[in-house]
Amino acid sequence: MFEQLGLIGCGLMGGSFALAMKKAGLVKRVVGYSKSPSTTDRARQLGVIDVEAPSALLAVAGADIVLVAVPVAATEATLKAIRHLVTPNMLIMDVGSTKADVVQAARRALRDQVGSFVPAHPITGREVSGVEHADAELYTGRQVILTPMDRTLPEQFAKAETVWNALGCRVSNMSPESHDAAFAAVSHLPHLLAFAMMNSITGQAEGDDFLSLAGPGFRDFTRIAASDPKVWRDILLSNREELLAQSRLFQQTLQNIEQAMQKGDTQALEDMITLASETRAHWRMGAQRTSKGR
Repeated sequence: MFEQLGLIGCGLMGGSFALAMKKAGLVKRVVGYSKSPSTTDRARQLGVIDVEAPSALLAVAGADIVLVAVPVAATEATLKAIRHLVTPNMLIMDVGSTKADVVQAARRALRDQVGSFVPAHPITGREVSGVEHADAELYTGRQVILTPMDRTLPEQFAKAETVWNALGCRVSNMSPESHDAAFAAVSHLPHLLAFAMMNSITGQAEGDDFLSLAGPGFRDFTRIAASDPKVWRDILLSNREELLAQSRLFQQTLQNIEQAMQKGDTQALEDMITLASETRAHWRMGAQRTSKGR
């Protein structure tokens, strides 16, 4: 049981974490801060937080657990703003979708107190944002990847594992670099493709007519294109090297399929479709990682 959660960022991810902590009986009080005062006020009205804080620093005053739920580009400034109240007994986590840049930001911002920080990436979310969509069940049954640093305090890492497990998550850990390489492939590239797909259609003169005919397949493929633009702008830029490498691999694979079509090579085309179909059929979302070592 924690006495106080300092919540910085009262949107979907942060708000859902606060509600989940309350529902699980893991925290007595939640003090929240958002850049927009109206968001913080709304979070209090909805019962997501108990007390509004006028600044990030005051949100962590007296807290024994802190969640930073801001766009990844704002991580360093946020951690720098709270540095003077961070103690070795305080657990600080984030929920960012990239980790190498977050780790470097934490090293620069927290300095000697960086051991309290346990970088975290819950594999969940929705295409809608805002505290109005906060849900105590958002994290239930989801994977959470922890990417501890060499200076992360063992006791804080253990607390982080305990918290996420108590929220019903499946917790594993990996290096920040391995994390970013993997999620460039399975998360960031799909978003990039969904954004490009929507823009490629709407950029055509007949785009609106085409969209009026689209069915469930198009809906499912492009659902994530409705994601928060500012959040995904930051993610794509923060992980650009890994993402661009994945994009080049995708383009080569697409060219292979196009060449088979141009040549009328039915066997090659069928083989590539079969490989994709069988791989997708046997894939299990969020399969538990076997490696548990730090």
